[in-house]
Amino acid sequence: MRYFMSRALLFGTAIGIVLWLWAVPALAQNAASRAPRAFDGHPDLSGIWQALNTANWDLEDHSPAPGTMWQTGAIGSEPAGMSVVEGGTIPYKPDALAKKKANWENRRTNDPEAKCYMPGIPRANYMPYPFQIVQSPQGILFVYEFASANRLVNMGKPIEAGSDTWMGTNNGHWEGETLVIDVTGLNGLAWFDRAGDYATDNLHVVERWTRTDRDHLQYDATLEDNKVFTRPWKISMPLYRRVEKNAQILEFKCVEFAEELLYGQYKKQGGK
Repeated sequence: MRYFMSRALLFGTAIGIVLWLWAVPALAQNAASRAPRAFDGHPDLSGIWQALNTANWDLEDHSPAPGTMWQTGAIGSEPAGMSVVEGGTIPYKPDALAKKKANWENRRTNDPEAKCYMPGIPRANYMPYPFQIVQSPQGILFVYEFASANRLVNMGKPIEAGSDTWMGTNNGHWEGETLVIDVTGLNGLAWFDRAGDYATDNLHVVERWTRTDRDHLQYDATLEDNKVFTRPWKISMPLYRRVEKNAQILEFKCVEFAEELLYGQYKKQGGK
């Protein structure tokens, strides 16, 4: 009897060791992948981030297409991409969809990106350029490489928009592990992508930022504008941390590159 009890004890001990050895790497992995914390206990969103998708060309599904200047050949052409819109399609009203199509036809000259205007929200977050988040309890600063755009998220008592701007009035709060930013006061001049998707100055955006581990942010945004859309709709995508040792935001003041597009028509012709 004692022999069988000893065998059972040894067997149970062995099983326990195996389970412990299996659990330790999993626990270590979870600890390593857990979102870093800021000094106030909230997830630390600080870092340099970048989208790796084709949303800036078109939020919806799209095939590869030529660029707007045939002289550049494949340079500037549009790669294929998958929709980041929940459900796949933006719910336009019929007349608004007609305007979106007109935007597409005139995108070479009318896209605000071509003119180096501020990218607006949410487009600033998925342009093919990095941006940096600097976090504090009082406010969270977003600095974008494109056109040196930036916005400050107020983390105190919510404030109302004093006037409409490209980057809007941003009020933030925490919901557990997620930073929620309520964006109002947008001027309606920005496009969402190079395909001509747009909204008016009635646009209301609610962003959700969740750091899922050290190198990834989950970005979700719900957009509402009853002048253009039949219902609110949502986009979702991961954002990736730039991990180079010397990662930094560089200067990209592109205004001078747009001068001919903006003002070339006003030049004196024929030397007069």
